[in-house]
Amino acid sequence: MTDLRDRRLEKYIEKRVSIVTPVFNGEDSLASMLDSVLNQTYPHIEMILVDDGSGDQTAAIAKSYRESFLERGYLYRIVRAEHKNASAAINGGLPYVTGEYLIWPDSDDILEPDSVKKRVEFLENNPQYQCVRSLAYYFDKLTGERRAPDEREGDLSKEELFWDILEFRTFVCCGCYMLRTEKFFDIFPQRHIPEYNVGQNFQMLLPFMYRYRCPTIREQLYGVCVREGSHSRVKLTQREEEQKYREYEELVDDIVLICHIGDKKSRNRIIYWKARRRYALAIKYGGRTRRKEALCLMKKCGRLSFYILLKDFLWIRLENTWLIKRLYPLYRRILKKDAGMK
Repeated sequence: MTDLRDRRLEKYIEKRVSIVTPVFNGEDSLASMLDSVLNQTYPHIEMILVDDGSGDQTAAIAKSYRESFLERGYLYRIVRAEHKNASAAINGGLPYVTGEYLIWPDSDDILEPDSVKKRVEFLENNPQYQCVRSLAYYFDKLTGERRAPDEREGDLSKEELFWDILEFRTFVCCGCYMLRTEKFFDIFPQRHIPEYNVGQNFQMLLPFMYRYRCPTIREQLYGVCVREGSHSRVKLTQREEEQKYREYEELVDDIVLICHIGDKKSRNRIIYWKARRRYALAIKYGGRTRRKEALCLMKKCGRLSFYILLKDFLWIRLENTWLIKRLYPLYRRILKKDAGMK
């Protein structure tokens, strides 16, 4: 493989879109994702599939698509890696990226036929932007039926999205975003994002969104597969959830360093983000001392909102009660109707 220092000097292939997708034990969904790539109306694509140490038939399925990609005129590369996590798998694919544009869809999601084309056309017609995103729809893996969104859309007119993504006021859905590759590797010249057992999209997106504005194409160009019992929906033990929160805090600290965030206001906002999450955990699992510590941190940041704290407290206390379990699906159906989903 070409030395990474040399790869930084290479010119990216104009108009080519590099798709980097990590997959782990994806034998039941990988074919749908690869089919959606083959069905793209855009002609210049390279597919970089990183097998994250799968123990099922993922590798065989991936190999079976080589001829189809060749016939379509798309470049196709399979990268083998030892199983670690999604961010490490993405790092396995980044050294091979040669395209002008970069996307990284999940292995169980799908791209609408015009997904790549419409995003490339937007960036070509709007050179002042270094990235763009589309909307997504959610579908049930077993039935194919549309599901209510898992994430907030937020204010779609906004283009400065760093804080909205960090604070979960808008969606982080990976396959919706397209970045200009050269600008991305200006941030990560070694073609290596921070590796954690949590995240991958925070690492990919937040440093980029801190530097650049990101407009939204208001079309659902990406389909998110919803599977009960998937990694993101598995119920965690208290210990596992606390570990997950700690790792997210460490990840965000890394991102702060990458972004060179040094002003007091932004630093306080990061501290508040951590404190509010700690407060939520203290309510959920009990812990008067931890709750008090979190409140003190929020107060020091000058962002103590009793309305938000009360809302958090009530929701965490009620989310697993019989009443909420009956009412929340109704609320989700209303959201689905409002979103115009079938």
